[in-house]
Amino acid sequence: MTQEDQNKIIELLIEEGRHRLSRPRQQYSFETGIPEAERLLNDLENFPHLFVCACVMDRQIKAGRAWAIPYLIGKEIGGFEFNKFAEIKLSQFKEIFNRLKPHRFNEKMAGYFYSSVQDIHIKYSDDASQMWANTPKSALVIRRFLELGGVGIKIANMATNILARDFKVPMLDFSSIDIAPDVQVKKFFVEKGLLRKEASNEELIYLAREIYPEYPGILDIMAWEKGRQIK
Repeated sequence: MTQEDQNKIIELLIEEGRHRLSRPRQQYSFETGIPEAERLLNDLENFPHLFVCACVMDRQIKAGRAWAIPYLIGKEIGGFEFNKFAEIKLSQFKEIFNRLKPHRFNEKMAGYFYSSVQDIHIKYSDDASQMWANTPKSALVIRRFLELGGVGIKIANMATNILARDFKVPMLDFSSIDIAPDVQVKKFFVEKGLLRKEASNEELIYLAREIYPEYPGILDIMAWEKGRQIK
């Protein structure tokens, strides 16, 4: 692939990212396959904790399965309001996870789910949307996600990117939102000759910063979607 071809691919990534960022807010697909779960996850105004807890669950299983977990838990405990989740003890979460088996690592993820609920209760006064309130710097939102148990760089950036790009949450800047080092994203960059096959996650992150420093994560969505199609 020539340098000219690679430059065109980069232009397309940026163009698609800008399009997603500028278009009006619309229903985001979390690929749960459950219409009610999709509705609740998109209701960021009334159920922000479901979005946050789902982000915490999104590791080492298919994304749609992870995003459905807060909905499945809510059904078990009799409601989706935050106070319902805050009433549940760690032992109860463990029992539900071990019985429903919504994840690969149910004992561990029950602990992370519980600790996330407690963080929302203690740090954010029962309102998860305080994590991104008052037009914060993007770095602050990412750091707050990183404070949640089990959340690393990939999930923190993914969550902040969805908030900015798809939910239109106002932020002071986008410069700290890195591309999520997802296997599908890396696959796309490698196939197009933009990244070496043995590249680390850090290399991908710095490549995106080099290409579009004002918002590295803008390159994410098209690369992820196209990467999924690569066999």
